[in-house]
Amino acid sequence: MTDGDADLEFSPQVMRSMGEDVVKRVVDHLATIGEQPARGNVDAADLCRALREPAPEDGTDLAPLLDALFDEWIPRSYNTASPGYLAYIPGGGVFPGALADLIAAGINRYTGVWLTAPALVQLEANALDWLREWMRFPAGSRGLFTTGGSTANFSAIVCARERLLGAELRRGTMYLSSETHHSVGKSARLAGILPDRVRSIAVDAQFRMRVDALHDAIERDRAAGFLPFLVVSSAGTTNTGAVDPMREISALCRAGGLWHHVDGAYGASFHLCPELRPLLAGLPDADSLTLDPHKGLFLPYGSGALLVRDGEALRAAHSETASYMPENRQGDEFYDPHQYGPDLSRNFRGLRVWLAFKLYGAARYRAALAEKRRLALDAAQRIAALPHVVMDAPPQLSLFAFHLAWPGSTLADEDAATRELLERVTRRGKVIITGCHAGGRFLARVCVLSFRTHQDRIDDCVTHVAEESAAIVARHAGAWRPA
Repeated sequence: MTDGDADLEFSPQVMRSMGEDVVKRVVDHLATIGEQPARGNVDAADLCRALREPAPEDGTDLAPLLDALFDEWIPRSYNTASPGYLAYIPGGGVFPGALADLIAAGINRYTGVWLTAPALVQLEANALDWLREWMRFPAGSRGLFTTGGSTANFSAIVCARERLLGAELRRGTMYLSSETHHSVGKSARLAGILPDRVRSIAVDAQFRMRVDALHDAIERDRAAGFLPFLVVSSAGTTNTGAVDPMREISALCRAGGLWHHVDGAYGASFHLCPELRPLLAGLPDADSLTLDPHKGLFLPYGSGALLVRDGEALRAAHSETASYMPENRQGDEFYDPHQYGPDLSRNFRGLRVWLAFKLYGAARYRAALAEKRRLALDAAQRIAALPHVVMDAPPQLSLFAFHLAWPGSTLADEDAATRELLERVTRRGKVIITGCHAGGRFLARVCVLSFRTHQDRIDDCVTHVAEESAAIVARHAGAWRPA
């Protein structure tokens, strides 16, 4: 081993060539994204077994690695960047997000502490302030960019726990609806609120949390000697897109001294559009709010955010220091990320939001979000009019859910037919839709949130649902069975 073998630096010429090769492959991939299947062949167990290998002792060239990635492995996946990706909660990943990651990883500046990169941290603080203003949170609010909604929910639960429970951890009870995202329960467990202290509240016919049932559950726990401290509502559930009655829940929490956290990972971004804010009435009244910029702001995965109305509560839950930390002589004037979240070493993740909004402007973002709402309404209206379709959850934002039914069909028949519909539509390649269990049955879901989705792909979705549902139901005669 020589000193030369220990050198990990590439020359500027080599780095430039490698970067150009990578950018070319990415741009070529994106240029044909609409022609690629919405779901690749993910029956890949044998492929994954073949990919297992020991760590390489010697390096290789970049070109064959890019060939394998783009030609073999990337196509074997759900095409989450596709305009036909109407599954789960789409994002899409705008290109400025990729540029931001290249910049952030390339310069590799430390942004965990304000003093180490003050101008860069200020850009991140600006982006958080933009989110705060769009969500109509007060000036004293503080926030944090996270890896996603799960981490944001976790930090919010820790805030509420520290502010309202202190040492009374086992007396504390929290409340969420039966439709709340599973990350909330996981985050509660990680925060020390065990499942026997988490109450599931019934939902109404529109899959929204029932405030009367919430009130009764809180009163029961108080009478039993527990300490109710937190309610988590949803600004758009994953299953049906339901928006809980946030204004009423906030009023109940204020009256009872509870913390109200809103999981707005899917739906909160629609609050950027003034004309859509009535759909999210009460969102600015919450004590804390989770957003996922990798959903409603169309950024790459790994972009989450948390806003907390009382910024000091966020700081108190996460602030810590040590003798080796640089001394901050600026007081509280400047945002210091490590004082507001669990990470000390962290990537410059706020650059994604800052750069995207600087390049596009907020007006284009509002137009794109409003378009997704219009497209969802159009798709829902046309699909609801199809024979044998029952609309279980009309779009409250940009997601709706439905199932197939016909005279004499049983619940088992309808569940099987609806599952088959998803597979047959997705197999056609233009769109991918997914399902869920809600209201005691299996539902098909359509979620319109990719920035690449426009009217042509919605037309494909409606046409394919119409044709495939007709074919499935036509096979029903006597004892119907799925193919």
